[in-house]
Amino acid sequence: MVNSQGFPPIREGFSVLTLLKTLPNRGNLPTRVPSCNVPAIILLGSQWGDEGKGKATDLLGGRVDYVVRYQGGNNAGHTVVIGDQKFALHLLPSGILTPEVIPVIGNGVVIDPAVLLQEMRGLNERNVDTSKLLISANAHLITPYHVTLDKVSERFLGNSKIGTTGRGIGPTYADKISRIGIRVQDLFDESILRQKVEGALLSKNQVLVKVYNRRALEVDAIVESLLEYAEALAPYVVDTALVLNKALDLNKVVLLEGGQGTLLDVDHGTYPYVTSSNPTAGGACTGSGIGPTRIDRTIGILKAYTTRVGSGPFPTELFDADGERLRTIGGEVGTTTGRARRCGWFDAPIAKFATRINGLTDTFLTKLDVLTGFDRIPVCVAYDVDGTRMEELPMTQTGFHHAKPIYEDLPGWTEDISNARSIEDLPANARSYVQFLEDISGTRISAIGVGQDRDATISLHDLIA
Repeated sequence: MVNSQGFPPIREGFSVLTLLKTLPNRGNLPTRVPSCNVPAIILLGSQWGDEGKGKATDLLGGRVDYVVRYQGGNNAGHTVVIGDQKFALHLLPSGILTPEVIPVIGNGVVIDPAVLLQEMRGLNERNVDTSKLLISANAHLITPYHVTLDKVSERFLGNSKIGTTGRGIGPTYADKISRIGIRVQDLFDESILRQKVEGALLSKNQVLVKVYNRRALEVDAIVESLLEYAEALAPYVVDTALVLNKALDLNKVVLLEGGQGTLLDVDHGTYPYVTSSNPTAGGACTGSGIGPTRIDRTIGILKAYTTRVGSGPFPTELFDADGERLRTIGGEVGTTTGRARRCGWFDAPIAKFATRINGLTDTFLTKLDVLTGFDRIPVCVAYDVDGTRMEELPMTQTGFHHAKPIYEDLPGWTEDISNARSIEDLPANARSYVQFLEDISGTRISAIGVGQDRDATISLHDLIA
């Protein structure tokens, strides 16, 4: 017999606190004086997301000990191709696919427990072991009322909608900041959980009924639905910040993985068309509990062209055959949303902005192979903003909306590059294109993706050593 989530029901008289006491202390690692070069690495998107972070994380997976998701929720997705198998990940870190890696969901993530458990089941059915997963007790939970509010409020905005995924991410982060959120640890104390749900629904039911003409939600129903997940999640819940810092003390390699891109950051992105958290490098520290002095390297992922999902300004967006060609060849459909991505040429002001905001030490350039066959490849080197040339992102929202791309054309190539494994294997024009992007973005390109397969990568500089 299983409950609605497909897991065994909570037994009569079951106490989650009792269960927790029987679990091994997974955070009790031996301590040691840290070395002067503790390898904590941030890997994040340098555009609007969907740059190929999953491929980069998976490439490094065999050389890291922990992969940590530090922000976002199931509004983000990574696609990783291993052999003839394609894995679409939404909440789980990409490192889950590497047996030697311990995957971690940090405190900065918002978790829909139903989605997480479904994703874990799906991987288990494909013989991927998820038993080593660690979940922060401080991560916030997406509840049914968060999803309901997200959907009805987005519809209410009409033409002014932001383009959210409708998965409750924004309302959950809003509750976190308003200090009325539900955390993973609350599942293990029914009294606290009930108090918090009651407090949240006092205001939310008013909004649902009086503003959106929806039926009020019942406290008992919400509490019961959340408690159903307690037993299934309990074995994975630890103090992840403690575990990660002790791992760094032992010179373990910790990779911090962002869920979305720099331009979707709530502080530094194209506000208000952004996500509700901080996928930039600063968010990696707050979302994982690792201090900034322990970060050794920050790697940005840049697609060889530009894409974005959802609403908002996009200066280099293409509405012609070239845009459709990029979309088709690049397989530009959102991993999580299933929405077709908007496509455009490479935007250098965005790349420079991402380098500066994140303090990038390296760039991983992905999907270079998608540009094969174009006679010319325009690169946006600056913007025309109401008659003024700007080589940096405009300071204001109005300025960015008015930005028109100023292009410099580079010669294309026709040779198949999917089997290239060194920079010398690339045709001259492809090498020139890579060098141009490196020079204009302001950070070295250390790896180049030339295909979907796991090994379809050119390595120029070691991303860990």
